[in-house]
Amino acid sequence: MDVNSTLNDLNRDKIKMFLQRVTEGGRFRIVGEWQTVLGKLGYLKDGRPTHAAMLLFGRDDPPYALHIGRFKTAATIIDDRMIRGTLFQVVEESMKFIFSHLKVAFEMTGEIQRREIYEYPLPALRELLLNAVVHRDYTSPVDIQLKIFDNAITFFNPGKLFGDLTVEKLMSDNYQSRTRNKLVAEAFYLTRDIEKYGSGFIRVRGEIESYPTMTFEYEESGDGFLVTLRYQKQKISSVSIPIEGISEGISEGISEGINLLLEHIRSAQGRRIPQMADRLGIPAKTIERWIADLKQQGRIEYRGSKKAGGYYIVNAKG
Repeated sequence: MDVNSTLNDLNRDKIKMFLQRVTEGGRFRIVGEWQTVLGKLGYLKDGRPTHAAMLLFGRDDPPYALHIGRFKTAATIIDDRMIRGTLFQVVEESMKFIFSHLKVAFEMTGEIQRREIYEYPLPALRELLLNAVVHRDYTSPVDIQLKIFDNAITFFNPGKLFGDLTVEKLMSDNYQSRTRNKLVAEAFYLTRDIEKYGSGFIRVRGEIESYPTMTFEYEESGDGFLVTLRYQKQKISSVSIPIEGISEGISEGISEGINLLLEHIRSAQGRRIPQMADRLGIPAKTIERWIADLKQQGRIEYRGSKKAGGYYIVNAKG
């Protein structure tokens, strides 16, 4: 609990958005006023905000930052930004910056003019970003640092691995989850940003399997934890896949971005393109192309009026 904090130090709009996303996620049933719900979830104690609540819903930006940059060499910075805000804001703004600096290859596919193939799988980048934000040591004044190079991206967060978790254990697919920031992790779990405790690195390994030259490295470095995705040659597709050949699933021959979008629609039914673009940090025009692909495959549909409707998974209740 932040001793001097009161309910007036929380941003009601941020709380409202969080509770709406929790409802959409379906992992916790919202009953009662927001104070009651936050109390049940542990974000209020004796009527005062906990430290986690201030990180997630504070009226003022927490005294932590994420420093992100695009580097040509270790000493040559092309673009640089210091991102501050509550944790959900930091994740979304950081993802937008990453996306703006990704290289894209294009695949010609016949009826659909082209598909984007990003140099990294987007779900893996989001997992690693979330890992850095959720698991950093919030007693340290050191910033989270993300560096984007020509063929590598690194994520550094202050704080070594927590508890008895080791680098060796992380290399297996059956390690037990350990987190120093339980309430922060639970918030991102309830909004479905995190699928399951302890599954992040397993998911990253799965995402990069289709990237032949990509490596996934991680180590404790100084007083923190450093993760690197690196590749020798950017992934491109040598095979054009006709539209009828992709009805079995978006994971074969379709960009990881569409996979990310489909999962987002599944967890947040009824959203519109501007909301998706803002949530995922991806340009609206790209979202529109991916939506067209998914509609043509019969995976999603638009329900409701032009102004108030949104996209849903086909056959999903809503």
